[in-house]
Amino acid sequence: MIIHNQTIGQLISSDYSLSDIQRMTHLLEQHKTFNFPRLDNGLFPAAAVISNTEYTGYSNVWVRDNIYLAYAHYLCGQIDVAVKTVHTLVQYFQTHQSRFLHIINGQVGKNEMMQRPHIRFKGETLEEIDQEWNHAQNDALGYFVWFYCKLVREKRLKTNLEQLETISLFVAYFHAIEYWHDEDSGHWEEEPKIEASSIGVVVAGLTEFKRLFQELPLNNDLKGHNTVIDLEFVNELITKGKKALEEILPSECIQEKPKNRRYDSALLFLIYPLQIIKGEIADKILDDVINHLQGDYGIRRYLKDSFWCKNYQEVPLEIRTTLSRDREQWFKDNDRELQLGEEAQWCIFDPIISAILGLKFQQTKETIYLEKQTYYLNRSLGQITSSDSPFGGFHCPELYYLEKGAYVPGDATPLLWTQANLKVALEMMKRSLIINNS
Repeated sequence: MIIHNQTIGQLISSDYSLSDIQRMTHLLEQHKTFNFPRLDNGLFPAAAVISNTEYTGYSNVWVRDNIYLAYAHYLCGQIDVAVKTVHTLVQYFQTHQSRFLHIINGQVGKNEMMQRPHIRFKGETLEEIDQEWNHAQNDALGYFVWFYCKLVREKRLKTNLEQLETISLFVAYFHAIEYWHDEDSGHWEEEPKIEASSIGVVVAGLTEFKRLFQELPLNNDLKGHNTVIDLEFVNELITKGKKALEEILPSECIQEKPKNRRYDSALLFLIYPLQIIKGEIADKILDDVINHLQGDYGIRRYLKDSFWCKNYQEVPLEIRTTLSRDREQWFKDNDRELQLGEEAQWCIFDPIISAILGLKFQQTKETIYLEKQTYYLNRSLGQITSSDSPFGGFHCPELYYLEKGAYVPGDATPLLWTQANLKVALEMMKRSLIINNS
């Protein structure tokens, strides 16, 4: 196992006690590994950028990333942080709800990606960014619905009629775009295809909305407003999504090449934190990622992923920050055919695998799952930067990529999504150890 930071390496163990994990967490907090720069309104940028990495655009806010950051704080008991983030996201969607209405009412076509609800925006002002972007990302919208409804159901977040009306627009929107076979850009913001990872997130969001619907008189509250949702309508949407998943999984996409994709690490998120996929199919997805996408330094998003592939610094800055189709065209124009094994290895997945295995241990108390949970936590800890890193020590990278024969951290270091997932993995380990000692 590769461990970059030797101070952390001295604390890594194959058999942790609860005090060991507390000591590790304290060390990371002491070195500001879990420093989450946050705007006054509660939103998080994607990464802590400096002048040299400002070109990445990661100082902006992504809906998806913010839900993962809010969830990590929620899981660790920092409910106020999570609530403030989600509350501001509601304000953002309320400000731009015309994007939902225009598609629901047929005023614009769903294939116009810039007319879709924007999933990346200016955090300080909640303004949209005037740059062509693959905004057709159903997963990002599904994550928001899932976590918003979860917080309201648990009475963590106070709601009102105006917010409920906005949330109901998401449901009508998913129906209008026929999300169960809609081509979207998904987690990786690339060329549209029908993706199980996106469909699954929307199913999770709709399922949580249904639970909220059953607990609150939403239909009566919303009469006379833009959208009236009934339980049968929601059930039908969920059923269509589940049927699509049955046909596609364990693949990510079963369309014809080049869209076809057998393995994709985004499917892990359907197992945790969403827990919308369970049992044998969840085990198969986990095995697929471990056997086909796992590397020594991290885990690939998918095979032949060109983003931050080998010698990526040779790619012009304007190509790195534009649409995926432009990046792929640049590779073709420059005779850069990507070889298997040259993909970037990401740091957001190992902690999720650790959490998945932790959940299995907590449910079964089978020690094999605790051992595997520990292994993937250790891989996650091993990815934290060393003191001689150009980005400084004790940071969580987005990924490691091949630069002149060596794996080095990508420019989005530290990535707040990685920090959030590591925070979740440590919390899940604490919970497993408490159960193991009981």
